[in-house]
Amino acid sequence: QVQLVESGGGLVQAGGSLSLSCAASGQPFSNYNVAWFRQAPGKEHEFVAAIKWSGGFTNYVDSVKGRFTISRDNAKNTVYLQMNSLEPEDTAVYYCAAGHRSWGWPGTHYNYWGQGTQVTVSS
Repeated sequence: QVQLVESGGGLVQAGGSLSLSCAASGQPFSNYNVAWFRQAPGKEHEFVAAIKWSGGFTNYVDSVKGRFTISRDNAKNTVYLQMNSLEPEDTAVYYCAAGHRSWGWPGTHYNYWGQGTQVTVSS
């Protein structure tokens, strides 16, 4: 079992920045691929970014490329999402998810999820 806790959400003006953190416990985090997803009111769950267990590979949805950066510190069992140049369309609840490295990359099955953190971008 892996427990995930997100933090760092909040209210920011358009053009501003936020940094989200996902802290893990329960299993060695270095064995897990980790992703960020988001869900805006009335919209589908959306993949945002992912990072391989080793930290050597990342993926991003096109709408955040060049603005968001995912990174990880396995020694601290934490994954980060640095969000710059935020837009009102980025407003959503952001979820951290983890899937064991045995699922492969890409195409990891994310079966552990955090509770989410709200990000609100005002125009």
